Amino acid sequence: MHHPRRRFKRRLESSRIDFLPNLFTAGNLLFGFLAIILCIQAKYAAADESMATAYYTQAVWLILAAFICDILDGRVARVIHKESLFGKEFDAIADVVSFGVAPALMVFFLILKPTENFEYFRSLGWLIGFVYLLCAAIRLARFNALTRTSKHDTPLFSDKEFSGLPTPAAAGLIVSLVLVLNEYELPEWSVLLPLLMLLVTGLMVSNIPYPSFKYISWHTQTHFRTFIVLTVVGLAAMILLRAVALVLIFLVYIFCGPVRLLYTKFRLRG
Repeated sequence: MHHPRRRFKRRLESSRIDFLPNLFTAGNLLFGFLAIILCIQAKYAAADESMATAYYTQAVWLILAAFICDILDGRVARVIHKESLFGKEFDAIADVVSFGVAPALMVFFLILKPTENFEYFRSLGWLIGFVYLLCAAIRLARFNALTRTSKHDTPLFSDKEFSGLPTPAAAGLIVSLVLVLNEYELPEWSVLLPLLMLLVTGLMVSNIPYPSFKYISWHTQTHFRTFIVLTVVGLAAMILLRAVALVLIFLVYIFCGPVRLLYTKFRLRG
């Protein structure tokens, strides 16, 4: 039986709130909330197509800003040795808003545009959005359960990979595709968004391993030639392709999980 003082100390450690890492998490939540507001404004401005497109584009950039905050909060916590169970739970709540509710609402409004003719999605749009949101929440809850760790807990899963597609990556692909559709004026291709949501929904709740870049830093060692080639190719793609480059980056990451898994199984059979 645990001593009352020791049990109280464990509760105190679990509820500790560290300012700097959680400031980035709050930024993540703020950007997600603002993106939801812009999606609602875009829906009300549907009669003015240019205004609605501008609202959706701003919402996309806010979700991508939330994505950056999501990367930074955990990295900052590890650098200053301020990781906590509170921070992990707070991060999951912020992610549900920014990478669950906001993208689902964005796609739901886009496929229900009065100027479009996706009748077969009109009656199922809410269901597709909810299934995506539900699986995003399940994915985040499972991640916290598998990686739950403190001085008294042992992680159930490796920090070097994720089990299932990370929710921010799923949201990143969806919103970057919305950015491409708006930039190149391809509203008729919005029909792809619900199908894409169903694809990433399945990947989020799968057990497919995805690489984690948590511990990549300035001290990470790699071949100089590889680093230069990747840097040049990345910068060139961002300059020449702009929004398309974001879609390609997320697509490469999303499909690298199934490809790696199939390659591993094929090699083992061989």
